[in-house]
Amino acid sequence: MSLFKRRRFPVEIILLCVRWYCKYGISYRDLAEMMSERGVSVSPSTIFRWVQRYAPEIEKRVRPYQGHRSGSWRVDETYVRVGGRWRYLFRAVDKHGRLIASMLSGRRDTGAAYRFLRKAQRAVSDYPPSSITTDKLASYPKAILRLQDEGLLPNDVVHRTSKYLNNILEADHGALKRVIRPTRGFQSMKTAGATLKGFEVMRMVRRGHCMLRHAGVTGEVRLVNQLFGLAA
Repeated sequence: MSLFKRRRFPVEIILLCVRWYCKYGISYRDLAEMMSERGVSVSPSTIFRWVQRYAPEIEKRVRPYQGHRSGSWRVDETYVRVGGRWRYLFRAVDKHGRLIASMLSGRRDTGAAYRFLRKAQRAVSDYPPSSITTDKLASYPKAILRLQDEGLLPNDVVHRTSKYLNNILEADHGALKRVIRPTRGFQSMKTAGATLKGFEVMRMVRRGHCMLRHAGVTGEVRLVNQLFGLAA
């Protein structure tokens, strides 16, 4: 398998480490110790490289299986520490809490809001939004209007500003940050972006927010393995 060419560890071990790291909110050192107890000697730095290489790949391959999303969007930003500075993680979920898209940005101006909403629109292009609920950040109305002017969002999309309606997303921010916390911050935007993709996709899979043939851990393992051509 060319994607894993020159890797001296079996593909199953690599995917297991990436999956566990992105799923359980543990440190690279703790995961290396857990693997050692299973008879696999692997360094924390090696697991880090695997996460950087394969977490985005898992996210890309799971994306077609994310299924239907409601047209009622909840959009908000939360803070993530990168290189000792606070950066912005834009996130959108539907009214049921199912992830639509996320994007790490150094800014939260109109340009960043536009890029994020454009990304979200592409992620669920078959299910255009009927409403977008945000906080009162001034960038969102301008970004939505620009997307409508370009014909990328329907003109009848309702933009609402409601903290109450965004409670579901605020709670989801907290759950995501519990997974992020053991990282103690990221070193760069590149490493943060790759890792966050893994965190987001494994939370989506774990919560059953994508099309699984089998429920629970069995379905999760089979889905990831099948995406990489491994036996079910």
